[in-house]
Amino acid sequence: MHGELVNPTDEFVQGIDIHTLLPQQEPFVLIDKMMHFSTDEVQTQLCIREDCMFVSQGTLSASGMLENIAQTCAARIGFISRYIFNNDIKPGVIGAIRNATINSLPKVGDTITTEVIIREEVFGMSLAEATVKLGEKTLATTEIKIAI
Repeated sequence: MHGELVNPTDEFVQGIDIHTLLPQQEPFVLIDKMMHFSTDEVQTQLCIREDCMFVSQGTLSASGMLENIAQTCAARIGFISRYIFNNDIKPGVIGAIRNATINSLPKVGDTITTEVIIREEVFGMSLAEATVKLGEKTLATTEIKIAI
């Protein structure tokens, strides 16, 4: 394990091309960049664009928000695989989404921030809590289980 990459600077992670961390590729990428990484927390940003396949009538759908959360989890796993263990990116599988609350949906032009905090990791399974915000306003929260 590369010790300096376990908790890299935000400047370092913000400079990474998000496409190198995700198994998804365009037009299915719902993250613009990683803002913060630690082994138990990741934060990403996305500016909602009109051409996004999850946008309808100028608004990102609830399923688009959940996909953004799943991809934020995938970016964390991709960073660990690529930068800490020097391995290839592996796709994950959503095991469960529980207690999902969507308070409101972002509009085209809005930039959302998604934070995922890992609560447990056992046998290739991660249980996390996720929050999507627009500025200080919480748009969505959920618990998500991801398997590698």
